[in-house]
Amino acid sequence: MPVKFDYLLRETTSNLGRNVTITLASILTVTVSLALVGASLMLRSGVENATRRWQGGIEFVIFLRTDATQQQIDSIADGLEQSPEVERVVFVNQQEAYAEFTTLFADSPELIDSISAEDLPPSFRVEPVNKDVDAVESLGSTFQKRSGVDQVVFASKTIRLIQQLSSRLTVGIFIIAAVLLGAAALLILNTIRMAMFARRREIEVMKLVGATNWFIRVPFMLEGLVQGLIGALLAIGALAAFRPFFQKWLPSADDIPLVGGFQVSGPEMTVIFVVLGIVGVAIGVIGAAIAVSRFLDV
Repeated sequence: MPVKFDYLLRETTSNLGRNVTITLASILTVTVSLALVGASLMLRSGVENATRRWQGGIEFVIFLRTDATQQQIDSIADGLEQSPEVERVVFVNQQEAYAEFTTLFADSPELIDSISAEDLPPSFRVEPVNKDVDAVESLGSTFQKRSGVDQVVFASKTIRLIQQLSSRLTVGIFIIAAVLLGAAALLILNTIRMAMFARRREIEVMKLVGATNWFIRVPFMLEGLVQGLIGALLAIGALAAFRPFFQKWLPSADDIPLVGGFQVSGPEMTVIFVVLGIVGVAIGVIGAAIAVSRFLDV
């Protein structure tokens, strides 16, 4: 027996309106749980962006003055290259720093327009031989007073603390979100079962006249899909509205230079939104599928 679109639309709408309170509870639970998942993904992306320059073993960065002369730059480069305590050093000029800046702040064109390459300092990114915190700070401090140096920023303790804190927060948020997603799936399951129980006579008649289980199942599964999708869209809207406050709440580069690049780019937000949409739909469909299968198997 083929399933017609107008039948699906009519039955799905009818089912959603039959148990309004439970339907709203299901949608709100999906919304809250997915919003938490999205917030944890935003936090992880922000930390990854902020610590990108420290990947690959780099333990401290020597930021030069924007007006540093080539002679001063060469002097610092020679000192780093000749030091037996330095394993690797990478020089990032102003153009490369600007390219990194535009990548991190790609979704803030007004900020990019207000900054030019000449406003950003060149830097040396240094990986010492000895990764001990005291040894790294001692080595970095020898360059702090060099002519042309603006500041030396150390990764060591701070960056590891940030990563550990982010990891713990992400795990904690994911656990809470997983519990709420489980609750949402159960709410959707119960909503579908109640709708099917209310129409049990009608379903028995449909089966007697030859309706297949899939003909009966599809409208109810579509109901679960709609609940999950609406919850996901609400969560996406909440995160989109929350994002500017999230980034303003973060510490500035002046306060904590290590996390100056703590941003979540537009493409990263798009990926997060797609993930939330898929998870929301999956939760709705899976909850509905379990409910329908159990009812029809009885």
